[in-house]
Amino acid sequence: MRRFGRATPLFRDRADAGRRLGERLREMALDRPVVLGLARGGVEVAAEVARSLEAPLDVEVVRKLGAPSQPELAVGAIARGEMVRNEQAIRAIGLSDEELESVWRAEDAELDRRDEAYRPARARVDVSGRDVVVVDDGVATGMTTTAALRSVRRRGARRVVLAVPVAPGDTLARLRLEADAVVCLETPSSFRAVGEFYEDFSQTTDAQVVSLLAASD
Repeated sequence: MRRFGRATPLFRDRADAGRRLGERLREMALDRPVVLGLARGGVEVAAEVARSLEAPLDVEVVRKLGAPSQPELAVGAIARGEMVRNEQAIRAIGLSDEELESVWRAEDAELDRRDEAYRPARARVDVSGRDVVVVDDGVATGMTTTAALRSVRRRGARRVVLAVPVAPGDTLARLRLEADAVVCLETPSSFRAVGEFYEDFSQTTDAQVVSLLAASD
């Protein structure tokens, strides 16, 4: 899997990963599936999955909660109506409930702003009673993914399926407890970051997300 200390790319780009995921998902008996891409990079993958399944596409906005003094340190994650706490990190830095709430409020406002911006003239797809495929371009720690899965289940999905191109095995094991089914194409034994498994891992822009959603209508 590794050559000269670097991962061998598994996917050309997110579209390639999405097409390959779509092929695998077509083998499942999904009931009126809805495909949700985690913003932002997951939407590029999800667009190909939705096309393969001939299913509606929507975006699921998730946000990491960074520690006030160390924004790169994740103390939690949020999705619509759901928050996941990283208790180990919270205890390690002595973060108070008041400090965590302040971070949550700021990120929750940003989540709402992005959620509305991504679909300016488009209603959210109703997931109630349907099989929902939650898609990202890969998973590292799984914190934002967990928040997304719980949010979708809370909104009444009949079955929640996680579909990702690549993830470490230990993270995937935890996510299997959150989803009804998990489809993952690759679980490398050595894993540092999702981007190392793509030839092209260019940042997905907000404009691209809006364009992909509009093209799926």
